[in-house]
Amino acid sequence: MAKAKKGNRINIIVECTEARKQGLTPSRYSTSKSRRNTPSRLEIKKYNPFLRRHTVHKEVR
Repeated sequence: MAKAKKGNRINIIVECTEARKQGLTPSRYSTSKSRRNTPSRLEIKKYNPFLRRHTVHKEVR
């Protein structure tokens, strides 16, 4: 059986912050990030189809 590698890249989920504040359905995207280059939580501008505009999406744990 192969041993699992503990690499630098991990899979994360980013969720819309503006829709969460308004109590609406938040959009979620999955992506990967490097542990070494970005140890803190990731913030990206992505499209929210429920709000029909680009909003800030933050990493969820």
